[in-house]
Amino acid sequence: MKPHPLLFLMLALALSSCSPNVDSSGAFTEVTPVTLQQALIPMPVSLTPGEGNPFVITAETGIYVEGDSEEVLRIAGFLADVLRPSTGYPVPVERLAGEAPAGAIVLRTGLNDATLGAEGYQLTVAETGVTLAANEPAGLFRGIQTIRQLLPPAVEQPTVQDAEWAIAPVQITDYPRYEWRGAMLDVARHFHGVDRIKRYIDLLAYHKMNRLHLHLSDDQGWRIEIKSWPKLTEIGGATAVDGDPGGFFTQEEYADFARYAAERYVTIVPEIDMPGHTNAALSSYAELNCDGVATEPYTGIEVGFSSLCVDAEITYRFVDDVVREIAAITPGPYFHIGGDEVETLTQEQYNGFVERVQDIVQSHGKIAVGWDEIAHARLLPTTLVQHWASDSAAAAIRQGARLIMSPATHAYVDMKYDDSTPLGLNWAGNTSVEDGYSWDPIDLLPGVTDENVAGVEAPLWTETIKTMEDIEFMAFPRMAGNAEIGWSPREGRSWAEYQHRLALHGARLSALGVNFYRAPEISWLP
Repeated sequence: MKPHPLLFLMLALALSSCSPNVDSSGAFTEVTPVTLQQALIPMPVSLTPGEGNPFVITAETGIYVEGDSEEVLRIAGFLADVLRPSTGYPVPVERLAGEAPAGAIVLRTGLNDATLGAEGYQLTVAETGVTLAANEPAGLFRGIQTIRQLLPPAVEQPTVQDAEWAIAPVQITDYPRYEWRGAMLDVARHFHGVDRIKRYIDLLAYHKMNRLHLHLSDDQGWRIEIKSWPKLTEIGGATAVDGDPGGFFTQEEYADFARYAAERYVTIVPEIDMPGHTNAALSSYAELNCDGVATEPYTGIEVGFSSLCVDAEITYRFVDDVVREIAAITPGPYFHIGGDEVETLTQEQYNGFVERVQDIVQSHGKIAVGWDEIAHARLLPTTLVQHWASDSAAAAIRQGARLIMSPATHAYVDMKYDDSTPLGLNWAGNTSVEDGYSWDPIDLLPGVTDENVAGVEAPLWTETIKTMEDIEFMAFPRMAGNAEIGWSPREGRSWAEYQHRLALHGARLSALGVNFYRAPEISWLP
């Protein structure tokens, strides 16, 4: 069954000894903490309330794994690592031998339920125990995020908390609407290092997102070590917007956070923007310029003025080397080739470059992804087109390409919330939390259906973003809305309902230490 949009709150209120106050407009003015137990984001496909007393985690609670999978054992350890600091309990992880003891949390795979796919799960909570089952380990990991959200928000605290760790009886069946549920972080305009990348991965995984697209190069900076072209980081990596400090990832650092992401079932999608947005490379190597003269480093924020010399063979040797080295340390199947905002080439030159670079990407075992301008070139059958602003969707669909939906007017989380927002830009207009939630991938462009859509992605460009606190402020809570758009069924979603769940979700973001924007239109819990 599919849930009524208000089912979560109704269930919580039924379990609560208190009720929230509701004003004449229907807005909650006070919500008791127990309602937080049902503030799930993203909204699951099906949620059926159970009967009886809640399941309570105690000092005797253990996590048990069916079978001999080391991967499932690692996932169980992840859940235990969440529970131990806040509960103060040992939460042992063991392989199951025979029947699970009363009060256990049991993880199992191998359901063979085609509806669930690789990321879906079934969760049953009763007074006697919790069972989380899935086809694949990825589904268990997604279900663990639901268990976290069913517990009081204090479960995310790093120190022991005085709380009853109770979960109301419930049966949940859940799986994603789209396979691609992503975020993009621009580390080129301002560099953001390994610790910030890992922090962002954790926040995305908590909301069941599974792609982190890293914009690794632009006019202002080159952020990934290429051993065969060392001056890319020596020269191109030294700059940033406004002359701020630069930086770059060594290949070892990149491989480290790529593994970290994979353990959380998040795929890293590296982007080297080309043939435009390339001044950092052009300033590093004179031979990449048609006139053979290296450009000056650039620290402004204008676009469209730079391009690789697409008629020179050395350009394609350069591209091949870059793709080869990054592909070798990227466990995921994708490589983003950029392709946006090229104003210095003819359409013929541009198309020829895109077509040749697609072949290079494919030769290194990766699937090409590009911004929507690439749809006017000849696309390979596997290439994905990322819609952001243009009307190229029809051209992409005609060639059989699928779309990643990132409409700048809704999904760009670097847009200001309103005119008073101290960070961000507004060239695509201000984007309130409601604007960021109230759209659907198949409603934006004519002729686009679910079959044409691979998924959604929320980009964060960093012209004004310098710290992790800045990243969190602009991304959240809008990223939670994007996560729900990508995961949850189209039917049953509405801003009128979602804003109440989001108000409750704020306590979880606070417990996670997220510097989120407290939008005035939301009645946040204190």
